[in-house]
Amino acid sequence: MTVVIGFEGSANKIGVGIIRDGEVLSNPRRTYITPPGQGFLPGETAKHHRGVILTVLQEALDEAGLKAADIDCVAYTKGPGMGAPLVTVAIVARTVAQLWGKPLLGVNHCIGHIEMGRLITNAQNPTVLYVSGGNTQVIAYSERRYRIFGETIDIAVGNCLDRFARVIKISNDPSPGYNIEQMAKKGTKYIELPYTVKGMDVSFSGILSYIEDAAHKLLSASQCSPEDLCFSLQETVFAMLVEITERAMAHCGSQEVLIVGGVGCNLRLQEMMGVMCKERGARLFATDESFCIDNGAMIAQAGWEMFRSGQVTELSDSWITQRYRTDEVEVTWRD
Repeated sequence: MTVVIGFEGSANKIGVGIIRDGEVLSNPRRTYITPPGQGFLPGETAKHHRGVILTVLQEALDEAGLKAADIDCVAYTKGPGMGAPLVTVAIVARTVAQLWGKPLLGVNHCIGHIEMGRLITNAQNPTVLYVSGGNTQVIAYSERRYRIFGETIDIAVGNCLDRFARVIKISNDPSPGYNIEQMAKKGTKYIELPYTVKGMDVSFSGILSYIEDAAHKLLSASQCSPEDLCFSLQETVFAMLVEITERAMAHCGSQEVLIVGGVGCNLRLQEMMGVMCKERGARLFATDESFCIDNGAMIAQAGWEMFRSGQVTELSDSWITQRYRTDEVEVTWRD
């Protein structure tokens, strides 16, 4: 049996998870939440992570009923993500690995999401839609790489939703995206927004600029409600994501879709993707917020796959990087 502990803290979530041969033994996390109308800054987020990471580490060990001696490998998020939070987590992971005398593994955050999704859903070889606050990519596996077939050319879909939430002062607790989803359920009027698909890629910055400008005018003139704006934004950006995912499926001859990343929790996105899959005779796989949202277990799972295939990260190479593309990683654990 191989037991791997994973440390995740690339954005406003800090999590420590433990995996033993595909079984999630523990997965506690904390979230740095800012007041409505504000985002989270790297320095303040890192300060939050520093304040709670040892508590979360102890929780993970206690929940799993394990001691340091039971751990075979320490995995951490190498990138991509916000610099200061990544450094905070990497320092703790490096220190723990040295104190415990265990090998270290730097994990690509995006691949952590994919491997966790594959583990939980049992999807075999899906076309992956990875949607979060920092990333938007359509991915498929081919020849020892997770190939990117389409992506955002500017901001991520989650960033678009989060920044819109700030415009109309939606709460960040538990997350702006979740609160937009709940408000959108009450929306009844569709406001036409720019629809920007460029081949296999998407663009969200223009939609955000348009709705930021239109929101105040429409709301002050009582032409729509905040719920209508949430509904309209969701419908538009999710339709774009479904379109490029379907195009990637057709190119790959795929009959499976796996949605991962924080935005992947959204039930409306899952519903729209499900309609497309049904029309194609394909299957949709998704997870709930336990594993869609950033967590330590996903880093542990990717680390488990990497460690079992013979990979380790030397201490001299255990740095972090804010830019670390999914297709840079050689996937040594899949055929």
